[in-house]
Amino acid sequence: MKTLLLRLVWVLIGSSIAIILALWITKENSPLLLASLGGTTLFLFVLTTAPAAQPRAVFGAHLISSLVGILAYQLFGDAFWVYVIALVVTIGLLLVLRCVHPPAGANPLIMIQAHAGFIHLGVTVLVGVSVIFAVAFIWSRLGVGMRKYPVSWSQPSPPTLNWSIWES
Repeated sequence: MKTLLLRLVWVLIGSSIAIILALWITKENSPLLLASLGGTTLFLFVLTTAPAAQPRAVFGAHLISSLVGILAYQLFGDAFWVYVIALVVTIGLLLVLRCVHPPAGANPLIMIQAHAGFIHLGVTVLVGVSVIFAVAFIWSRLGVGMRKYPVSWSQPSPPTLNWSIWES
């Protein structure tokens, strides 16, 4: 029980440091623009061995989904149907490219709602994800007896193309 409590405290401290630094470094006035990074923090500090927590999925999904949202807004505005199409396109791309990271699924909606421009892709998304990744990378090496993050730099998510629920 003591080990579990220590691990919990360690995860909470690391998570706090990661999200504080991400918000501070990007100087984002609206934390909602980085809302999906809350879920990313959970994956990187708690579900560290999951395929969806590995760098390929984390960086790929955040950049692709944000780009889809930015392009959708820039081309079509923020009509209801644009949100739907952007999300569906994002899901399709992430599955085909095998870089699914669930928190990033919110990014097209966030980018459209925020009326984000291409600058947000680098200044907000890439920097924010990089900061959380760097803290998780370092933090996992400071903890005694912890599994080092990442466990694989290029592991696809999902691990196979048989992601369909109808497959046995």
